[in-house]
Amino acid sequence: MNPLDLTVRGTPKGPVVAVIGALDYETSPALRDLLQTLPLERGQRLVLELARMQFCDSSGISALIAARNHAQSAGADIALAAVPANTLRILRVVGLDQVFPLHPDTDSAIVA
Repeated sequence: MNPLDLTVRGTPKGPVVAVIGALDYETSPALRDLLQTLPLERGQRLVLELARMQFCDSSGISALIAARNHAQSAGADIALAAVPANTLRILRVVGLDQVFPLHPDTDSAIVA
C-alpha cells in the first residue's frame, strides 16, 4: 500500500487538499492533523480531491467526516472531488453520499 501524501493549494474560494495514496488507520491522523492547520473562513469551501486516493478504510471515512466537522465549525462547507469508485460505493452504502457534496472533478467542486 502506498503511504499518504497530502498537498494543499489555495483558491479564492478556499483550500483544496489532494489526498494521494492510502487513507487508512495508520495514515488518517495525518489528514486530521493537517485539517487543524487549515484556516477556513465563513463562506469558504474546503475541497478534498480524492482522484489519486488508492485506498480508504473506516478510519479514512472517519477522517473525511472529521474534515466535514472542521469545515462546519468554521462556517465553511466541504465538497469531495473525483471520488474513486470503490470509495464512492462505500459512501453510498453508509449514506454519506447524502451528507457530502460529490463532484466529478476539482474544478466543479470549487465553483459549485
